[in-house]
Amino acid sequence: MKKALLVMDMQLSILSMIPDSAELINNVAKAIKTARKKQIPVIFVVLGFRNGVPEISENNKTFSAFKEHLKGIDLADWPTIHPDLHPEKEDIIVTKRRVSAFTGSDLEVVLRAQNIQHLILTGIATSGIVLSTLREAADKDFALTVISDCCIDTDDEVHDILMKKIFPKQAEVISLNEWEM
Repeated sequence: MKKALLVMDMQLSILSMIPDSAELINNVAKAIKTARKKQIPVIFVVLGFRNGVPEISENNKTFSAFKEHLKGIDLADWPTIHPDLHPEKEDIIVTKRRVSAFTGSDLEVVLRAQNIQHLILTGIATSGIVLSTLREAADKDFALTVISDCCIDTDDEVHDILMKKIFPKQAEVISLNEWEM
């Protein structure tokens, strides 16, 4: 079964909201290195909007809260991936418009074209993109693995509950050490 590593929302604009992201960045860099060593494709998923953010509805509670902030900035650099994670030329970068990696992106088209059937998930936030992508991917019949210490949430308790009680119902939850073996 062909696998892909999804590196989700590891962009400078989102990492800047995490007080201490150094360990996460280091762990995700190791996961990427392991994927490349195992010849597993690396797919970066970034959140991106057009200038003026026409994609954000006032009905969207999550995104409408920071719509005004985004309206005043040039969003061309907003999806820039952290340089320590350095996408290589063979890596795929997918831009999404909502919380799930699938919504508003061509991720499923890329996965199906590459015959990828198993996704390994990493990213920010555990209760956001990781949860939403896991649920949607499970409904689309992908096999799933979550690397627990390559995900982070602003609420440690929520992260732990998802990793220990929710995610195992639809995915294998492993540590970075287990992934590197």
